[in-house]
Amino acid sequence: MADTIFLIRHGETVGNAGRIVQTPDSPLSPRGLLQADRLGARLVGARIAHILSSDLARAAATSDSLRRATGAAVEYEPLLHERNFGDLRGTPYADLGFDAFAPDYEPPNGESWEVFHARVDRAWTRVQAVAAATEGPLAVVTHGLVCRSLAARHLVLSPGTVAPERWENTSLTVVEGPAPWRVSLLNCGAHLDGLIVSPNGNTAA
Repeated sequence: MADTIFLIRHGETVGNAGRIVQTPDSPLSPRGLLQADRLGARLVGARIAHILSSDLARAAATSDSLRRATGAAVEYEPLLHERNFGDLRGTPYADLGFDAFAPDYEPPNGESWEVFHARVDRAWTRVQAVAAATEGPLAVVTHGLVCRSLAARHLVLSPGTVAPERWENTSLTVVEGPAPWRVSLLNCGAHLDGLIVSPNGNTAA
């Protein structure tokens, strides 16, 4: 049984960089690809035994980078998808004119917060089942709102700590089991220190 879960948000996407409501096929940006490589380098010695990932393009690309670094097999789980914003997807945030994250807002043809949280509940049940069947640490690659929902509603945080509103791209959260699952490292992006990406995609430390 896995007694450590590495909870990971995907790398930066073209939509993140352009401040656009994500579409399912939004790819990683040049910066996001480098972030995913940095994440893989950070976890290369972490003995990850299995990777459970959202199958949306941005999470799949991030988990593939982790697979190359660790050699762990990837399994895709649609329950780990980001909240579905329906007809808003592909729209610049600046053009919305309202807060799409408001507690009582339900996007047309998308998920209300209630429906989204219920799906995350099922995702967490699935994560725990995979962890129970995995001999070694489990990596879970998902999305920012999923991370926030898990941290706020299922994980035990340090006293005085609240679930962050913003989860950094390729942020690492370390969760220790068995249940109740406790967070020992929250929303950490230390592997991205010094990462600079120019408009042409070149990097500098």
